[in-house]
Amino acid sequence: MDKKPYVIGLDLGGTNSVFGIVDQNANVVATTSIKTQGHGDINQYVDDCVDALHGIIDEVGGIEKIHAMGIGAPNGNYYSGSIEFAPNLPWKGQIPLAQMFHERLGIPVRLTNDANAAAIGEMQYGAAKGMQNFIMITLGTGVGSGIVVNGQVVYGCDGFAGELGHVIVERGGRQCGCGRKGCLETYCSATGVARTAREIIEKTTQKTLLREIPLDKIESKDVAIAAGKGDEVAKQIFEETGRILGEACADFAAFSSPEAFIFFGGLTKAGDLIMDPIKRAYDANVLRIFRGKAKMLVSELDGAAAAVLGASALGWEVK
Repeated sequence: MDKKPYVIGLDLGGTNSVFGIVDQNANVVATTSIKTQGHGDINQYVDDCVDALHGIIDEVGGIEKIHAMGIGAPNGNYYSGSIEFAPNLPWKGQIPLAQMFHERLGIPVRLTNDANAAAIGEMQYGAAKGMQNFIMITLGTGVGSGIVVNGQVVYGCDGFAGELGHVIVERGGRQCGCGRKGCLETYCSATGVARTAREIIEKTTQKTLLREIPLDKIESKDVAIAAGKGDEVAKQIFEETGRILGEACADFAAFSSPEAFIFFGGLTKAGDLIMDPIKRAYDANVLRIFRGKAKMLVSELDGAAAAVLGASALGWEVK
């Protein structure tokens, strides 16, 4: 039997929850959103989501046209369909979100973490189309990752495999929100770039445009703007960030031998400023047997619909 023509994708973020109805050609045919923040009661949150969804479901001909729903969420567990102990969401503990949406909508619902959703979306619609082995690295507020081996996302025994952002790159280094020190995320996320900028400004007297911005207000986009104007300190920050990330990817290659590393998220907007040092550090540090094999690519799904497409791709997995 042919699948119904549409799936729903939900990108559940700490601030907003964005929904899209997606057809089999990756066209987002209808969208809506609600605020995640301010919904302390999870039942009220799901009820408000369903109310918002009914408007766009009616636009495409009703629930009978919807094959399934996919959700990408922080700390989302693919096996259980639950969000588990997400520090940046209003609800504590284990939240059986997939089941809650299934009960209200009457369609199959799949859930995974947001980086895995991005990897699935990239494989279905983007730069990884046709690839069986690749690593997705998301560079946003944190560093996330989705690992695909032999065409399947690696979930591990508990649904949480692939937390490369929390691999330690500097023993005893920067404090991470996860409780460990020296995680990749503390150096190579957007917040990590801003942190590096603040450290350089505090510890040196080097001339830089970044000194014109209050120290606690510096963001990664400020560093990118300054680097684009030829600021040497800003360029040095991206050089250092890219070096750490490239060295880490050289280590990651050793366990899954990927065809490509695909980078996704706000930090990729810095373009060659970040990608060139990543490539140089990777080539200088990767094991000889892997040299010259993995491509370094930027996501083709960059843009507002990317996270929704990634989540919706989960829906098409439902047989």
